[in-house]
Amino acid sequence: MKAIQIKQTGGPEVMELADLSVPQPKPNEAVVKILATGVNFIDVYNREGRYKVPLPFVLGQEGAGVVSAVGSDVREVAVGDRVAYTGVLGSYAEYAAVPADRLVKIPDGVSEREAAAAMLQGMTAHYLAYDTYPLKKSETALIHAAAGGVGLLLVQMAHIIGARVIGTVSTEEKAKLAREAGADEIIFYTQSDFEAETKRLTGGKGVDVVYDSVGKTTFEKGLNVLRPRGMMALFGGSSGAVPPIDPITLTQKGSLYLTRPSIGHYIMTRQELQQRAGAVFGMIREGKLKLRIEHVYPLAQAAQAHRDLEGRKTTGKILLIPN
Repeated sequence: MKAIQIKQTGGPEVMELADLSVPQPKPNEAVVKILATGVNFIDVYNREGRYKVPLPFVLGQEGAGVVSAVGSDVREVAVGDRVAYTGVLGSYAEYAAVPADRLVKIPDGVSEREAAAAMLQGMTAHYLAYDTYPLKKSETALIHAAAGGVGLLLVQMAHIIGARVIGTVSTEEKAKLAREAGADEIIFYTQSDFEAETKRLTGGKGVDVVYDSVGKTTFEKGLNVLRPRGMMALFGGSSGAVPPIDPITLTQKGSLYLTRPSIGHYIMTRQELQQRAGAVFGMIREGKLKLRIEHVYPLAQAAQAHRDLEGRKTTGKILLIPN
């Protein structure tokens, strides 16, 4: 099978299209014939070595397809089932062996491409809006990168809840997408100081929660726009890692809460995984959650997909399609 393998960490140039053996399932695994693979910033972090993975390895942590083989102990899925998963390395490939208890069946009315686009980013938006900081009607959220993959889904979920959404974007095209998703106010961080604008838009009161996937360039000012006892949910670092923070800073800025959540801790059990994926798939089936799959690349062009993702040339979701 074809797969994108990494033998050393670095830039997109270290991604190699390799010929590897089709994996055989261990007793607790199912082999999935991949029909669509999601591309995410965690893949960049793995490639760069920011998140350590033993070398060599096949990139990718999100995929959807059809079960082609099952191990002897597998009861959760059967050959022929349409399934999706996230959080298991190896999805930049034509086949992947996945622990069966990490697979979610794709319901009728949701395509493999939609499932691959929704697993990581859709469940991330879901846990942020419903668990990390459970948004309530009439509360105000500041969402950075509001036209990004998670951003567009998070804006939609916040809008469904009835919260006021302030979104930061870089271009008019991205502003249009964020508004269509339900953002009430848009701040162009390339043109104005988002701290000053957010304070103006909230009459100096600040927001209830900041959802920040950007990190280094937004984090400090993000703390400054929170109301007393507000929460900073830092769930990514597309601009780089944030500097160390002295906890007394949180006291000085209003007894703030700071969390650095990861999806793995919000889908720890099979029950929670199925419930969260089911909620996201349900929103897609009902037309409440609209996915934006604008960029689809052949597997062999995975390096270009990474360049475009890192170069801020994309909105919504990026998929790789094995041939």
